[in-house]
Amino acid sequence: MCYHAFNGAFRHYVCVTCRLAFKGSAWPIRKRICTSCREQLAFAGYDFAAPRRRDKKAWSVVAAVLAEGLTYDHRPGCGCSRLPSFRPRTQAQVRVRRRAAERLGLPLSVTLARRDAFTPESRDEQPPSPSTGKRDTDTT
Repeated sequence: MCYHAFNGAFRHYVCVTCRLAFKGSAWPIRKRICTSCREQLAFAGYDFAAPRRRDKKAWSVVAAVLAEGLTYDHRPGCGCSRLPSFRPRTQAQVRVRRRAAERLGLPLSVTLARRDAFTPESRDEQPPSPSTGKRDTDTT
């Protein structure tokens, strides 16, 4: 069963330019507009914890995560899987993951979701390995 469907959780919407966060119900599907700049709000997930408004560094990390299409959900998807998601909290963590994405040739969204930037996780999309010329067959 879906954790968020029965928990009455609210969706979090964010305006990164104004550094504002809003909670909204999941039922009415409509455009969410920032009350300050009148731009459309970005969906940040069910478990988003907004940093202080004056903390520009933390909001730049939030902007980097949301720009890659990731959300702040405690668990991937609807909340039914077992592995909790990781999201960077500091600019240093984002820098390390950007370097890892360049070195490994992976999209930034994959390395931002890893706990350790250079270690693949089970939910990562594995790049195809080069063929070695050997066939993988079972011998019985």
